[in-house]
Amino acid sequence: MTSSKTAEYIKNNYIIGSEIATRVAYGDALCHLGEANPKVVVLDADLSAATQTNKFAKAFPDRFFDCGIAEGNMMSVSSGLALSGLIPFASTFAMFGAGRAYEQVRNSIAYPRANVKVAVTHSGISVGEDGASHQCIEDIALMRAMPNMTVVCPSDAVEAYNIILAAAEVDAPWYIRLGRSAVPVIHSSDYQFKLGKGEVLKSSSNDDVTIIATGLMVDKALKAYDILQKQGITARVVNMATIKPIDSELILKCARETKAIVTAEEHNIIGGLGSAVSEVMATSGVAKLGMIGMPDCFGRSGSPAELFKLYKMTENDIADKAIDVLK
Repeated sequence: MTSSKTAEYIKNNYIIGSEIATRVAYGDALCHLGEANPKVVVLDADLSAATQTNKFAKAFPDRFFDCGIAEGNMMSVSSGLALSGLIPFASTFAMFGAGRAYEQVRNSIAYPRANVKVAVTHSGISVGEDGASHQCIEDIALMRAMPNMTVVCPSDAVEAYNIILAAAEVDAPWYIRLGRSAVPVIHSSDYQFKLGKGEVLKSSSNDDVTIIATGLMVDKALKAYDILQKQGITARVVNMATIKPIDSELILKCARETKAIVTAEEHNIIGGLGSAVSEVMATSGVAKLGMIGMPDCFGRSGSPAELFKLYKMTENDIADKAIDVLK
């Protein structure tokens, strides 16, 4: 699909301010990839309605493979298809793709550098009432530590759509983290994803603090920006969709130009975005750092709103953390 057609589709379907789950954009983008590239194939582990791959299955039944509840086998099959010259997207929930199938992802995909895109939905505590068993909060850490693996986490449907198209153009393993819940669209139809580059969404010449967020926490960071502004604190907001390779240059620039950095992620504070940012900052020593994320514990069953409040991951908590680190 050409970029002009992509922009037109997004313009007509992903309106700024509307709420769309990134997994929905995944299903849409796969269909358009299927039209443009006959090498694209899609695999699922008996969850095609939830992962939205059922759209591709309907449009291209000969290129869709339901592997059943056998995620490890699905990853191995995906590797074989990739090594045969195809571009497989292996789809399941984050808990199963990064957790249950970890060994196969490591040894069959990352190790031989097979061109497989592991696209997982239902990540983080926004899975909600399904509870801790399904709320994968350690997947970024697992995938980030894996050699050869690119790790991305889109903030909205527009970015997710662009990331899927970009992934198909790169001959390398990718881990794409998508969500269950609908989130506000923040990007316009002309947005272009750049691998390895953070995106500055809010900035001024005298920002006090930088908020670096990923995934659905980007919207909360933008709301925290408004809260801080009312208190006379200027914040720079950065969308860090690429967790690996991380944009070290932008992180250090923000560290030098603002008094502190706060990270926000729907993931354990160990091993995720906060850790990636702190690893960069450890060599610079020029700014203070605070982290918003899961405090090294498992989640509970509850609505997403209740869980974000319980684990202090709301826009108010991001703003409070920014005030704390500035002190």
